[in-house]
Amino acid sequence: MAIAGATTAVVSPPLVPVALIGSTAPDWMEWVAATIGKRVKHRSVTHYVAGWIIGVLAFGLLWDFKHIGLAFCYGGLTHVLADALTVTGVPFSPHSDRRFHLFGGRLRTGEAGEYGIAWGIVLLCVALGGLLHTAMGWYPFFYDWAGLYESGVIDGSEWKANRFRFL
Repeated sequence: MAIAGATTAVVSPPLVPVALIGSTAPDWMEWVAATIGKRVKHRSVTHYVAGWIIGVLAFGLLWDFKHIGLAFCYGGLTHVLADALTVTGVPFSPHSDRRFHLFGGRLRTGEAGEYGIAWGIVLLCVALGGLLHTAMGWYPFFYDWAGLYESGVIDGSEWKANRFRFL
């Protein structure tokens, strides 16, 4: 969830909740399948790397209402790629007979290496966001309402309405 949320926040903060839901989707989709009578093994059908890549490409290249489908599939892709770092790995496609591993699949779920990679990516995204703010004047999290008012982009009533809004 941290990886999906942080990387999505750098690009489009409003899509973070959708990406977070997508990042948990491979696991809760197993539960949904079980409730309708289709039991699936953990890290099997819902964890196909190719399926999530196809979803990202389809929503990224075709029409997508406000990029909601893209953010959801991107969250799912980050989940399966993070699972691919582990010893058990994930299936690449329904036609592959081996598990897909990234960097040799040396991590174990719930151990320090997994958290180190996740929080390292989060810190990298925070640094990238700060770089975008200082180099380009664009920072997607906090709006400079006073600066927008002073530069004439917004009027006084809009500044008064938003001056205490930080997101």
